[in-house]
Amino acid sequence: MQQTIQYSPELEPLVRMIEDTPPTQILERTMEQLRAGVPMTKMLTASALAVTRSSDLPPGHHGGPLHPVAGLHAINMLSQRLEGEQRFLPILQHVALSNKHIHHPEMGPYVLLNFKPLDAGGVEATKAAFLHSCTRGESNKADHFFLWLWQNIPHIEAFDLLMSVAIPKNVLDDHYFIYPAFTWRALDDIGREHTAVLMRPAVRYVARFPKAPSSPEVERLIEEYDLLNKVTRQTTGDDETAAIGALGEAIRATEDFASIPVMFAKALAEGLSLDGTAEAMSIGAAGLFMRSLTGNPMDVHLHTSANLRRYLVGLEGLSLQNKILSILFWHTGPEVKSTQRRMEPPPQPNPEVIAALPWMSEDDLLAAVCQSIYDQPPTDWSKVSNLGLMRAVPEVKFTINLATQYMGLGYSAEKLMNRLGTIVCRDNFTEMHAYKHHQAIVEEYAATRAPWRDLHVIAGAQAAAISHGKSMENYTGAMDLLHD
Repeated sequence: MQQTIQYSPELEPLVRMIEDTPPTQILERTMEQLRAGVPMTKMLTASALAVTRSSDLPPGHHGGPLHPVAGLHAINMLSQRLEGEQRFLPILQHVALSNKHIHHPEMGPYVLLNFKPLDAGGVEATKAAFLHSCTRGESNKADHFFLWLWQNIPHIEAFDLLMSVAIPKNVLDDHYFIYPAFTWRALDDIGREHTAVLMRPAVRYVARFPKAPSSPEVERLIEEYDLLNKVTRQTTGDDETAAIGALGEAIRATEDFASIPVMFAKALAEGLSLDGTAEAMSIGAAGLFMRSLTGNPMDVHLHTSANLRRYLVGLEGLSLQNKILSILFWHTGPEVKSTQRRMEPPPQPNPEVIAALPWMSEDDLLAAVCQSIYDQPPTDWSKVSNLGLMRAVPEVKFTINLATQYMGLGYSAEKLMNRLGTIVCRDNFTEMHAYKHHQAIVEEYAATRAPWRDLHVIAGAQAAAISHGKSMENYTGAMDLLHD
């Protein structure tokens, strides 16, 4: 008799509440639990475990546990920055999304069954068997093998093996990289005792057909620049500021994304640290995002993926090869690469336009930035046949210009990011993309040196303007329940 995965007595009732509650009641039930004293992180853990156990991954990347789990870190961090009952808003959004996927006919009913770990004859043999399963798209078998690996080798070693498959598949779909990497990061938030269960759908997703295509251009760069031998410096320092800025600006100005990995390889071979190269990637990502004409509120992988790769590059225990590949494959994801076809020429925003803006005090300009986001025109969905083809309305540029002026005047980045955080909480259209992007700009601002750090905050305002108002039903319902 097959058995469904069961969680600890402490978590199982909460998980079942999320699974069993009708979507029309989930906000109220979740708020009751939070007000009764259930810790926010515990509620998030239950949400992730529920959508993992009771929601299937459909073809493609929209649905199942992928986006709820990928957004967990961002939701956890944002909830900690908010005050009063406002801090419950991100949690409510996450639980509502998990509940929606559990009850959606494309993804359920579904149960994740207990699997027996499968030993192919020791560590190396089981690693090889897992990799062979991936070449054949045998995701079920790969799941068995990986359960054994989690139990018999250090978790970081198993994760490194998984990413050796996931990183090259980024060429096919950004989410092959994003899902396992964000899931690993989510475990930093909720505890690594949940690793084997939470990673199961990610393992199955990475292992499924098709296999990764060959990438001779990346292999050629590694060999030509002898990166596996020449890259010896991990951490950055003040001595790298000029090189990091120059590389970031070169990426920001590029018209040909195929030139980006060549820039990275050359910089690494000349001695730029891994952390420094990742910082330059972050600067370039923010700059390219600001040049983008996209109006698709989910089209933020250019920036969020750079943030995630920066996390992996600094991750102790991840192999040098995977750190290098994470950098070199950044531009290859379809949702990143497509930006190349819809960009304005540099520099963006236009410095002359910014200089012509009337001076405002910090409080007035902060209010103006936020109001420009609230005033974005509604989307006429009858004219949208493909999200990927959406272009930003002209009013988005006004938000970008005001945010650029705000940062240029030396006003508080923290105040603006905090306001953007409250605005992001309104979103339930993007399936966590808006939250991930907001967390990325907060982290990248903190980790990037001046003067380039300001680019991240401006990009955050841009993304908020693009996503605002697309769908806010959860926010409206939650506000009716809040005390403050």
